[in-house]
Amino acid sequence: MEYMASNLKVQKKLISSKNILFIQDIDGVCIPLVKDPMTRELDSKYIYAVKEFAEEFFVLTCGEHEGTRGVNRIIERSLRSTTVPKNKELYLRGLAACGVEYQDNNGEISFEGVSEKELNFLSKVPSLIRPKFNFIVKNIFPELSQEDINSHAVKSICETRFSPTINFNSLFDLTNKDSDKRKVIQISFEKMMNEIILKAESEGLKNSFFLHISPNLGNKNGRETIKLSSKDDIGSTDIQLLIKGAVKDYGVLFLLNKFIKIKTGKAPFGSNFNFKNSPKSVREKIDLCKRSIHIDDMPLIIGVGDTVTSKKCNDEKIYLRGGSDRSFLEFIQILGNEFGINNKIIFVDSSSGEVERPSTKKTGLIGISDFYDNLKFDIVFKNGPKEYISWFIELANKRSNFRKNS
Repeated sequence: MEYMASNLKVQKKLISSKNILFIQDIDGVCIPLVKDPMTRELDSKYIYAVKEFAEEFFVLTCGEHEGTRGVNRIIERSLRSTTVPKNKELYLRGLAACGVEYQDNNGEISFEGVSEKELNFLSKVPSLIRPKFNFIVKNIFPELSQEDINSHAVKSICETRFSPTINFNSLFDLTNKDSDKRKVIQISFEKMMNEIILKAESEGLKNSFFLHISPNLGNKNGRETIKLSSKDDIGSTDIQLLIKGAVKDYGVLFLLNKFIKIKTGKAPFGSNFNFKNSPKSVREKIDLCKRSIHIDDMPLIIGVGDTVTSKKCNDEKIYLRGGSDRSFLEFIQILGNEFGINNKIIFVDSSSGEVERPSTKKTGLIGISDFYDNLKFDIVFKNGPKEYISWFIELANKRSNFRKNS
């Protein structure tokens, strides 16, 4: 599939449009995927390019802004300063924890809709995971010493404030690419995380949490379907415990509300809008937008992600489709169609990082999308974050010049 002509056409459209809004994922898009999140790096030129877009750019990520593993620490390392990002408003504005943690360019955090009881339980989750982690790893890798298990626990158990996570990449390194052993890891830890949800329910938090599995094969009966490892695809690499309602397509509504308030002074969904009072279905979300947003205030939205999956079942026309970026990209595409605006969908191939992913350079869109998929990409960056960042920096400069001269 050739995207070069489309790339140039899209770039020209974005430079000259009156009203645009980037909504972009982070890991795998502007940061190469790595097995150890503590080693992530971000190009400082990209950070300054984001600044040039000003209010026309938001991030939407399942990672978090704050904390030792947060993107804010990566920005500070990239700029070699803990004061410059705040003083020059260089933190990435937008939503983290899949829709819970909002941050402005100064690094000021807010998290409306989260109860104190939910926060207290989330803070306990890493300590609930550790003994279970120890038991599971000993069972799968009996030859490992306790010291080695502890070392893997540090890499695998992510003590994030709103989204405590179990990451499999460190343990996958021990399997020698044995997909059956990787499946055992995935299944064991999914069971463990479901036990933690039952623990929450026993403490009076029955409808508070859900498991976000990345990448996944879609949602069935309110639960995300794990993508089990195969010889050709590593499958799901982490499971997050998230507050129910924190999904990326909701995040699009929240960010639209912020964007239009910045532009017009009025928030179309109200100043207190958050994930807890968002409509649930796509149709209800679309109806809310059509009732509340005037066509002149609706920007051309550019959705950018890397985690999209498509797995063919026995019947060649039946596919399981998922991925943590699919829901928000699909919603942006549908929203554009409903408003008569040709929103743009950009896919960044993150397979060149340390984490195995289907590769557009090797197998096209197999494992990512398919002929019958409603989600269509306007641009595919086959060479990953580096190629995307180069394009983004160039676009930011041209867009900035256009705005100054118009």
